[in-house]
Amino acid sequence: QVQLVESGGGLVQAGGSLTLSCVVSGTIFSANTMAWYRQGPGKQRELVARISSGGETSYAQSVKGRFTISRDNAKNMVFLQMNSLKPEDTAVYYCAEVGPFYTSWGQGTQVTVSS
Repeated sequence: QVQLVESGGGLVQAGGSLTLSCVVSGTIFSANTMAWYRQGPGKQRELVARISSGGETSYAQSVKGRFTISRDNAKNMVFLQMNSLKPEDTAVYYCAEVGPFYTSWGQGTQVTVSS
């Protein structure tokens, strides 16, 4: 059974930085695409960033240049470095494993950016 556990969320002032971490178990981590999604208040869940098994990355336009996704296959972990945070980045952030026919989700971690 796949388990994804996020950590690193919190309260930060606008312009600040946070790093989210996600540890994954119960899967062949290195073979799968990993992603970070977020869901802000009253909004739909949206894709923030993704990283393929080969390390190729892609980002939502709203975070490009500010956020960096990375992975450590030896530790079964994926990270989201978030810089220059804005109040509109406030959301619950979810780690996801994107398989060929499924997506597995973590429980989410809250990020709140104050103005």
